[in-house]
Amino acid sequence: MKLKEALEELGREKAIALGVQIASDLNIQWEGSLAIVFNAIVNDFERAPGNIGGKNDDHSSAIRKWILKYRSGKDGRASQRVSNPPGTVSDPIIEKIIGARITALTPNDLIKINYAHRLGMSAENILGLILEEYLAVNLEPNGWHCAWGETVKSVDFVHEDGRLLQIKNRSNSENSSSSAIRHGTQIEKWFRIKADRIEYMWESLNGICGTTTLSEDSFVSFVQSTLASNPSCLAVEKENPWL
Repeated sequence: MKLKEALEELGREKAIALGVQIASDLNIQWEGSLAIVFNAIVNDFERAPGNIGGKNDDHSSAIRKWILKYRSGKDGRASQRVSNPPGTVSDPIIEKIIGARITALTPNDLIKINYAHRLGMSAENILGLILEEYLAVNLEPNGWHCAWGETVKSVDFVHEDGRLLQIKNRSNSENSSSSAIRHGTQIEKWFRIKADRIEYMWESLNGICGTTTLSEDSFVSFVQSTLASNPSCLAVEKENPWL
């Protein structure tokens, strides 16, 4: 059965009791962030991710998969992650197109441009993870807990009082499902930077989360310290000429 179905059949209290038992069996701490995030889906079954659970799962195994998904997401955070380089090769025609437009570029220039582009895409792939961890570290003292591993549908952070928050890096990121309202609880939405100009939105997030410490300078420092302590977070191809 799907996780949502399991929760609906169990009801809130029995689902929590089963979750506590499964977490104990897995030697995973329940009290604290895990319990708070789980509350978000047992208080509103529509928040249960639709990709957890299958035809061979019962109540216990569906909840177990959710707990393991949460742990996997937390264990794979930016500061701990070992990223893989791109699994595809670059199409040689890209260099030809650029060289045909800017004829002063040498073959070596074109190779460097190609690898710089691939490196930039790898950096974009981990940006969301770094932003998520930055917020997890800085917002937990204010009662906000990260829903690691996409364990709450359309929600990235859950407050101890039940408030829900979705974060995006840019204003043009998809968030159509995040406007759902159920049981009087609205998912608050925030993005870091506007897509059409350099304008950061940290002040609004400070207002939502009841803090004054979030800023772009602070985030940049977090990015730099994360990559310094865990260079493997950003995969760099061995043949990259920029090394």
